[in-house]
Amino acid sequence: MLIINPTPSIVEFNKILSSLVKTNNNHYSTVISLSRQLEFNRITPSIVTLSILINCYCHLGQMNFAFSIFGKILKIGYQPNTITLTTLVKGMCLNGKVKEAHHFHDHVVAHGFHLDQVSYATLINGLCKTGETKAALQLLRQIEGKLVNTDVIMYSTIIDSLCKDKFVKHAYELYSEMIAKRISPDVVTFNALIYGFCIVGQLKEAFGLFHEMVLKNINPDDYTFNILVDALCKEGKMEEAIKVLAMMMKGGVKPDVVTYTTLMNGYWLVNEVNKAKVIFNTMAQRGVMPDVHCYNIMINGLCNIKMVDEALSLFNKMHCRGIPPDTVTYNCLIDGLCNSGRFSNAWELVYEMHDNGQLADIFTYNILINALCKNHHVDKAIALIKKIKDQGIQPNMCTYNIIIDGLCKGGRHKNAQDVFQDLLVKGYCLNIRTYSIMINGLCKQGLFDEAEALLSKMEDSGIIPDAVTYKTIICALFYKDENEKAEKLLREMITRGLM
Repeated sequence: MLIINPTPSIVEFNKILSSLVKTNNNHYSTVISLSRQLEFNRITPSIVTLSILINCYCHLGQMNFAFSIFGKILKIGYQPNTITLTTLVKGMCLNGKVKEAHHFHDHVVAHGFHLDQVSYATLINGLCKTGETKAALQLLRQIEGKLVNTDVIMYSTIIDSLCKDKFVKHAYELYSEMIAKRISPDVVTFNALIYGFCIVGQLKEAFGLFHEMVLKNINPDDYTFNILVDALCKEGKMEEAIKVLAMMMKGGVKPDVVTYTTLMNGYWLVNEVNKAKVIFNTMAQRGVMPDVHCYNIMINGLCNIKMVDEALSLFNKMHCRGIPPDTVTYNCLIDGLCNSGRFSNAWELVYEMHDNGQLADIFTYNILINALCKNHHVDKAIALIKKIKDQGIQPNMCTYNIIIDGLCKGGRHKNAQDVFQDLLVKGYCLNIRTYSIMINGLCKQGLFDEAEALLSKMEDSGIIPDAVTYKTIICALFYKDENEKAEKLLREMITRGLM
């Protein structure tokens, strides 16, 4: 085309550049290179050409170049169109510059430019994904009936964000507003609301929305059913979960790996071991292959009921079926082996992890440190902490809680206090578990004044003691016939509503 005389119009070149961007391989760099050839051959780009270029730079994360092209558009005297502006907004959101996208919107609107529904849906989505739901709602209020017509995508995005933040009441109010404005909800809207009601434990309302959805001739999808199955399983309502599964299949929606995994997890929670096994063993027959998460649930469940050899057998089957175990798989097995007193086998798995390029994390080492402390090898546990720190693995509060607990139970109260004070000096955010362990250790030593002082210090640090903390001191005081002190704390506990 470049060597044809006369040269084809820029429209023809734009068709090629546009098609390259839309291909599966997204030839962004190629498009940029070809556009330079156009420039070299003195072929004037159109607003479409420059918009395509902006899109390429945005997808490559080169926002400075994208804005350089935008500057070129203004310099040439072209009027930036909605597509150009939307591409820049989307690019900024895509590259984590949502606040900048919001400011850009304010700037261009103030200068008389217009954005469309796609632009606003993109910006609202970006704000919601970065936790700026309030700003997204304000933007919705700013545009509705003024700049563009609000649509189901904008509302659904904000409803979903509110539900994930557990502001379900506000989300439902927004849904009601949609209906009043004759904006029809879709499956995404209902899924967001059903999920929201499920996570706050309002299953009755969730099922009410499900039935409303069906009445509106909106077909539930696999995600809808999986939300409901998961909520029922978490509450131990397995019969109801199976009824939802039957409803799902009757509606022509095929259960997926998430559905079966959720059911397995539910059966483990209610100690229905055989039913969990049946689900796992029949998945493949139903055309759904178990993934690593399925195996992890089964292995974890078997380890929890001390069936470690069966868990190891399942672990070996994973290898045979070409499903690589992840860190969770190894951690479950290592924990199971440690709890069964098979420490050498646990360490063998740690070495196997390393050999397979699956590096042990702090959760792995916490399991081993806990096992050492439980078996009165606190010094070995401390040595292991030093070793992993040298390897660049940072202990977390769980690690230090295990050590403090191990020292207290081993009668090494002074050492426990030293670790506790060292954490305070270094600015660690001690949690309620840390204080409870120390208070329990002080009580067992009969140091009740120190325990009460630590309880007071705990509150001064903004950590509210719970029922376990109070019961630890009260039981110890009653045991030592310090009834007056115990009764005083008991009254305090009742006043706080912890009984």
